[in-house]
Amino acid sequence: MTEPTTAAAPLISMRGISKRFGGVTALDGVELDAWAGEVLAIVGDNGAGKSTLIKILTGVFQPTAGAVEMDGAPLAMTSHSDAIAHGIDAVYQTLALADHLTPAANMFLGAELTRRFLGIEILDNARMRAEAERTLRDRLGVTLRSMDVPTESLSGGQRQAVAIARAVYDSKLRVLVMDEPTAALGPRETARTLKLIEAVRDQGLAVIVISHSLDDVFAISDRIQVMRRGKRVGVVRTADTDSKTVLGMIIGAHPTEHAAEHAAEHAA
Repeated sequence: MTEPTTAAAPLISMRGISKRFGGVTALDGVELDAWAGEVLAIVGDNGAGKSTLIKILTGVFQPTAGAVEMDGAPLAMTSHSDAIAHGIDAVYQTLALADHLTPAANMFLGAELTRRFLGIEILDNARMRAEAERTLRDRLGVTLRSMDVPTESLSGGQRQAVAIARAVYDSKLRVLVMDEPTAALGPRETARTLKLIEAVRDQGLAVIVISHSLDDVFAISDRIQVMRRGKRVGVVRTADTDSKTVLGMIIGAHPTEHAAEHAAEHAA
């Protein structure tokens, strides 16, 4: 797996991120760094703050305190549209696909390509299909058996490919967040989805994966960030640790986790 370029600054950083919902503190001074060309996995039990952190990174929530930086410069976002404009997007567990539409129609849903015919603007279905086929093939190495079927007829891995293709079609994309990308997939479809993540990473994007599957985390990630009770409790290089150690950090069984975090950051 690709190591982050140690001489370069992180592509995306989150500094001192806190988020409170009334009297509940969901995040408490969380840090995050992600480099271009790496997969950063975020793990932790339910309620650890993973989803809240990612929703701040993707502009869905605004932090109560703290800041997001890209290329070392402050990044202000008040909506998910702002995040997309800055090259940050997400593929959530639900995928947000319209099952009755074709893969191409799903890829361009809300951003359809059009052409003029006899002075009237109409959908350019041929171009959307061609662009969808090209993106799936060239960016993800995926060729669907048919582009003319409803998306609901595709396998879980193929549906995941369509959702990822929709995000990477934007040439400005630099950070892709994936929330539980292998949830409810069988072993074969999981393996295909992990290859899709590798393909995106190898194109120089920073990929941030939230997953409850430590097997998948160890198969795909370059570094692992552990969250617990709204705090970051450790960051380790995947190649330098094992699932037992990471599980111990998740449940709070390792008192040396902060030392592991410091060592990993110092090495970076």
